[in-house]
Amino acid sequence: MHNPKKSAMPQLEQMVIGVDEAGRGPLAGPVVAAAVILGRDPPQGLDDSKKLSAKRRAALEAQIRQSCVWAVGLADVEEIDRINILAATMQAMTRAVAGVCALAGRDPDEILIDGNLTPAGRSDDWRWPARAIVGGDGIEPAISAASIIAKEHRDRLMRDLARAHPHYGWERNAGYWTKQHMAALREHGPTAHHRRSFAPIAQLAMPV
Repeated sequence: MHNPKKSAMPQLEQMVIGVDEAGRGPLAGPVVAAAVILGRDPPQGLDDSKKLSAKRRAALEAQIRQSCVWAVGLADVEEIDRINILAATMQAMTRAVAGVCALAGRDPDEILIDGNLTPAGRSDDWRWPARAIVGGDGIEPAISAASIIAKEHRDRLMRDLARAHPHYGWERNAGYWTKQHMAALREHGPTAHHRRSFAPIAQLAMPV
């Protein structure tokens, strides 16, 4: 689990955590989940991170980090390949929520998760009440905040990895399938950060 971060811990009668992930679909890099408790004065204009410009998303991330309580949880490529991407995503969410609960010093009253599944029954360490909301990252501000934290955190990780592995364009494609990415895979082969259980990588039939 990434070290969680606390700014001004909101003293709320009811504690609701928003959860979202970034990076289920890419061919490379970890999956990252974020969990956020909104403060009493949350940032204005929260929305699904995919609908925001890069500049607006970065500005909102800074505000969320300052005014909310948040944590991120990761599942790396080895774990993704070992247990599959869905299970790894559920583990990352569990780690993110555990981080926020540790900061808050209590369990939440409710957890709102973007999508149609929760980690309940899919992660051994999950122990909290949760509700999945399809499209929640666009309608629930706490989930929107989590989507922004998760995407910005993962994009930074991929930019860092791109410096060591410049052929694949990760600073632009964040590990997703692109023509440049696939061309580089055919020429240079997969790195230790590629998901070998994913079909486009496995189908290259390259030795591990």
